[in-house]
Amino acid sequence: MRLYNEVISCDVKRNYLCVCTAGFLLLVKVLEGKCFLILCQCDNAKGLKAFYDAIKYGPNHLMVFGGVCATVTSIIAESLKGWNLVQLSFAATTPELADKKKYPYFFRTVPSDNAVNPAILKLLKYYQWKRVGTLTQDVQRFSEVRNDLTGVLYGEDIEISDTESFSNDPCTSVKKLKGNDVRIILGQFDEEMAVKVFCCAYVEEMYGSKYQWIIPGWYENLWWESWINSSQCLSKNLLAAMEGYIGVDFEPLSSKMNKTISGRTPQQYEREYNAKRGDGQSSKFHGYAYDGIWVIAKTLQRAMKYLNATNKHQKIEDFNYTNHKLGKIFLDAMNETNFFGVTGQVVFRNGERMGTIKFTQFQERKEVKVGEYNAVADTLEIINNSIRFQGLEPPKDKTIIQEELRKISLPLYSILSALTILGMIMASAFLFFNIKNRNQKLIKMSSPYMNNLIILGGMLSYASIFLFGLDGSFVSEKTFETLCTVRTWILTVGYTTAFGAMFAKTWRVHAIFKNVKMKKKIIKDQKLMVIVGGMLLIDLCILICWQVVDPLRRTVEKYNMEPDPAGRDISIRPILEHCENTHMTIWLGIVYAYKGLLMLFGCFLAWETRNVSIPALNDSKYIGMSVYNVGIMCIIGAAVSFLTRDQPNVQFCIVALVIIFCSTITLCLVFVPKLITLRTNPDAATQNRRFQFTQNQKKEDSKTSTSVTSVNQASTSRLEGLQSENHRLRMKITELDKDLEEVTMQLQDTPEKTTYIKQNHYQDLNDILSIRNFTDSKDGEKAILKNHLDQNPPAQWGTSDPSRTSKDPIEDINSPEHIQRRLSLQLPILHHAYLPSIGGVDASCASPCVSPSASPRHRHVPPSFRVMVSGL
Repeated sequence: MRLYNEVISCDVKRNYLCVCTAGFLLLVKVLEGKCFLILCQCDNAKGLKAFYDAIKYGPNHLMVFGGVCATVTSIIAESLKGWNLVQLSFAATTPELADKKKYPYFFRTVPSDNAVNPAILKLLKYYQWKRVGTLTQDVQRFSEVRNDLTGVLYGEDIEISDTESFSNDPCTSVKKLKGNDVRIILGQFDEEMAVKVFCCAYVEEMYGSKYQWIIPGWYENLWWESWINSSQCLSKNLLAAMEGYIGVDFEPLSSKMNKTISGRTPQQYEREYNAKRGDGQSSKFHGYAYDGIWVIAKTLQRAMKYLNATNKHQKIEDFNYTNHKLGKIFLDAMNETNFFGVTGQVVFRNGERMGTIKFTQFQERKEVKVGEYNAVADTLEIINNSIRFQGLEPPKDKTIIQEELRKISLPLYSILSALTILGMIMASAFLFFNIKNRNQKLIKMSSPYMNNLIILGGMLSYASIFLFGLDGSFVSEKTFETLCTVRTWILTVGYTTAFGAMFAKTWRVHAIFKNVKMKKKIIKDQKLMVIVGGMLLIDLCILICWQVVDPLRRTVEKYNMEPDPAGRDISIRPILEHCENTHMTIWLGIVYAYKGLLMLFGCFLAWETRNVSIPALNDSKYIGMSVYNVGIMCIIGAAVSFLTRDQPNVQFCIVALVIIFCSTITLCLVFVPKLITLRTNPDAATQNRRFQFTQNQKKEDSKTSTSVTSVNQASTSRLEGLQSENHRLRMKITELDKDLEEVTMQLQDTPEKTTYIKQNHYQDLNDILSIRNFTDSKDGEKAILKNHLDQNPPAQWGTSDPSRTSKDPIEDINSPEHIQRRLSLQLPILHHAYLPSIGGVDASCASPCVSPSASPRHRHVPPSFRVMVSGL
C-alpha cells in the first residue's frame, strides 16, 4: 500500500519523464524542457527536506506529483498555495485532504477513503437496509470516515442506531451492538483489529443469516493468517464468523473493455504492466499513477491552448512560483479533467476523484468481486446476483417484529357453531313440544309460559357463542368493539331469563304449599312474568350503567416475541384482542354477585319445595342438579379461561363448551322428564307420588273435579292428595272389617247370647257414623256404614220380632241383635289392636284436618277418645 525507495529521473533530452515506482517503468511523453517534482518519501523530515531543496535549488517545477503518505502529503499540500503549485497525488487516500479550504491546490487520482461512503449508501438502499450500526477503531483515519458516513446517511433516512468505538478490545462494543439489535454493522478498523472483531462476533453469535458485516476492502490477501495467533479463536471459528462479510474499496483497474486515452484497454495495460514489472511486488496504485501522468499532460495541454488563445506572448515556460495568474490557469485546467483511463472515468469534483468503488464478499476463504459502484453516474451494479447470503434472503436491518393476531381457528369455530346450532334445534323442538301440549294437564301444571321463557333464555345463551367466536380475523376493529357489548348483554339477559323463569315458577309452588292457613291463593302467570321482568330490569340497570360510565373497548395485548415457525429472519409477536375497560374487575364483581344471589335464591326454593310429591309441580331435584352443574362449570370455565388468555382457541373452546353444556343440561332437565312422562303415563305426574288411585276412584274424583287454570292447579292437587289419603284409609278399614267378619263367623256357634246392649253404646255408634270424610261434605262421600245404618235403623231396646224368634240361629245371624253383639265384640278389638297401626278419627271432629300436622295419622289422641269408622 505504501511506496518505498522510489527513483525519479527527468531526461529532458529524450523528452520523456521516467518514473520508476515500486519496480515498474512508465514511459509518458510530456512537455519538452520541463521537469516535475515527484514526492515519494514517507518520512516527514526527509520528505519536507527534499521538497524545500527542490524548490530552493532546482528549476521551477510546474506541478508536484505525489506524495504517498498522508503525513508528508498533508504538510506539503497545505503550503503549496504560497508557491502557486498544483499537487496531484495517486496514493494518498486520507479523508483529511478533502478539505478545500485548507488544501485548495490538492488533487488526487485515487479516491479518498470517504469515497466508499456513497457506495455504502447505495448498497444499503439496494437491500433496503434502513437501520445500521458502526464499529470504529480509535484512529483518526477511521474516525474521519465514520464521521463522513454519519453525514451521508443522515440525510437519506437511514438510522444509525448505535455508534461504538474501541481501542484494543472490541468485545464490549460488539456486545453492545447485539444488545441494541444491530444487524447491519459498518466497520472501520485495520487487519489486526478485524481478527479480534470477528472473534468477538463469533462468541456473541453475531454472524450467519441474521447479520451482515461491511468492512474496508483494502486488506491484503489472506490477511487473517497474519493475525490469527493474536486472537483467542480457532481458525475455523474465525472463518465461520468472517463468512459473507462485504469489503468496500476503490477499483484498481476498470473492468470495462473500452479503450483508454492511451489507446489501450485496461486489460491490455494490465498485461503490459505485469510484463514490465517482472517479479517485482505489485501495487494497487499503479493504475492511478498511470492515469495521474495523463492528468498532468492533459492539464498542461489545456493550459497551453488557453494561453495561445488568450495571450500569445505568454507561455507555460514563463511560470514561476509568484505568477499567480498561471497558477490559477493550471488549477482551472486540472478541474476540467475528464477522460477514460485505466482506472475508469477520471473526473474531479472539488479536487476529489470520482472513481469506481468495488464490492467484494468473503466466500469460502477467498474474496470474490460481487459488484461495483460508479461515482460519476451514481449507479450500483451487482454482478449476476453473485452476493451469497447465509440465509434464504438478505438479512433484515433489525429484528423484524411481525405482529400476528392470534385468532380463533376456523375449523374450531365451525365445529362449535355446529354444536351450537344443534343445541338451538333441540331448544326449538322443546319449544314446539311445550306449545303443542300446552293444554295437557302435565304441561299446564308446569307453567308453559315460564317454560317458554326458559327456552328463550337458553337460545340467547346459545346465540352468544357465535359472537364470542368473532374476532379480528372476521370483523373490523369497530365491529369487534360493538360485539364486546352485544355478546355481554345477550349472555347476561339469556342467563337471567332462563333461570329467572325457572325460579319464578318454583316460587309459586313454594308460595302455595307453604300456605298454612289454606286460604285460597291464586298466583297467575302474569305475576311470574313481573318477577322475571324485575330480574331483567336489574340486569338492564347494571348493563346500562356499565355502558354509560365505563363501556367495553377493544384492547390489544402483546406477548413476548417468538421465532418464526417457517424459519424466516423475523420474530413473531403474538397479539390478542380483548374486551376490557378501566374498572373491569368492579363491573364483573357486580354481575357475578347478582348472578350468585340469584342462584342461591334458586337453591333455597328447590330445598323448600323438595317434599312436594306431585312431579308436574316439583322441579326441585332438577333445579338442584341444574344449579350444581352450572355453578361448577362456570367456576371451572372462568378459571381455565383466565389461565388461557394467551390461547384464544383454547379459551373460546372452553367458554363455548361451558355455555353449550349449561344450556343443554338445563333444558334437558326441565323438558326431557316431561316429555317421557307425557308419553308413558301423563296422569301419574299430576297425582301424588305416594298414592295411586284405583280406576273407580279416578272416575269418582273426575266427576267432582272441575277444570281450572294452571294458577289453581296447586290447590287442587293438594285437595286431591287429601282425598286419596281418605280413600286409602277407608280401603284399609274395609280390609280390616273383612278380617273381623271372619272372626265373627267363627264365633256364631257360641252358646252365649247377649241379652242387651246399653242404649248409650248405640248412641256412640251413631256419633261415629255422623263423621264425614276428610274433604268438604259431598253427597257421594259419606261413610258406607252410616248409609247402611240410616237405611236400616236398629230396633229399640227390649223389642223383638216374633217371626224371627223361632228361626234357626244361623239364619238369624244378620238380625239386629247379632249385629249389636258383633259390634260389642269388634269395638274393643279395633280399639286395642288395629287403631294404633292405622290411626283413627276423633268422634268430635266434624270436618277434615286443616294441615298435614293435624292429620289423623300424626295427631295424638288419647286412646279412650279414639274410635274406628267401620266400613260396613
